[in-house]
Amino acid sequence: MTTTAAAVWGRTEQQDFRARVRGALLGAAIGDALGAGAAGRTLAALREAHGPEGLADLVPAYGRRGAVTAATQMSLFTVDGLIRAQVRRDSGVWHPPTDVHRAHLRWAATQREWGPDERRPDLGWLAREEWLYARRDPARACLSGLGDDVLGTLDRPKNPEAADSGALVRSAPFGLLVGWEPQLVCQLAVECAAQTHGAPAAYLSAGALAVVVHGLARGDSVEGAVRTAQSQLAPRPGHEPVTEALTAALAAVREGAPDAGRITALGAAEDRAEAQLATAVYCALVAEDVRHGLRLAVNHDGPSAATGTLAGALLGALHGETALPPAWLVELEGRATVLALADDFALEMTQGPALHGPAAAAPGWLARYPRA
Repeated sequence: MTTTAAAVWGRTEQQDFRARVRGALLGAAIGDALGAGAAGRTLAALREAHGPEGLADLVPAYGRRGAVTAATQMSLFTVDGLIRAQVRRDSGVWHPPTDVHRAHLRWAATQREWGPDERRPDLGWLAREEWLYARRDPARACLSGLGDDVLGTLDRPKNPEAADSGALVRSAPFGLLVGWEPQLVCQLAVECAAQTHGAPAAYLSAGALAVVVHGLARGDSVEGAVRTAQSQLAPRPGHEPVTEALTAALAAVREGAPDAGRITALGAAEDRAEAQLATAVYCALVAEDVRHGLRLAVNHDGPSAATGTLAGALLGALHGETALPPAWLVELEGRATVLALADDFALEMTQGPALHGPAAAAPGWLARYPRA
């Protein structure tokens, strides 16, 4: 796998990129936290409890306000894996799917162990964050797919029947590789999704999400980014459900004012990857602001944390961190960790050669992202 050379990073470009990275990761986490409060409840129950508009603010989940689910946990480890891939490239090793897989195996260990195993040389800083050692309703296919060290591939994917959104919700970070071309971003996301979810609609939805985020992070519109994603899907076998879901999301914008009925018509009530992707894209298209888009994304009968996560990633990449609701940010579980990881990712992508190379590396960077 090769990449194109990244553009020269001026100060303004670096600041814009960091704002979009922060926006995507924090936005996804906020949407996850908002959706966690709606999880397992129907739209009717949400309206009965919170009024005719449904859930409009953070409510306690997992014992506190602002708690996140496995979607945020796994997304953070995706970022960790992408950084490790860049660092390991100095030693002549370059296979990002393997590095992301190893990162997700470190996440899987958090679901089995009480806390960090300091004996592991590959731990790095993220896997030492104790708040991540909590099971927050991970998709069954994620646990089983990462239950051994075998790398799932497109030729031999893990869980061939798994079509839910478990791989999709961890795939937005691939789109932040703005120095890559869209086809490479799509391919990497697809390969990594197949490590746990082998149904074509599931892994192709992950690829489409990555391409949409990629377009937004590069300054494209939501509709333009979706069109690019559809063009990347077109040659791939089994793309039709995903392409049709994205087409339905674009068409729904012209059907009237956004409401829960349009969300339901896109399939939000079913945990199918392409339906959750379409729901999030629609919410990003019609959102008056981030708060409005996230409220729309989580009020339905289906997996609200998934749609909230996806819509938050899209809106954050589109508008940057300063557009996120501050009152929700301050209550977000793990906010400091998300921020630190976002800034590390932005540093690696814009100033990686100043941090490490084949001949020398900053010791602090290798302590955070070891080559082991």
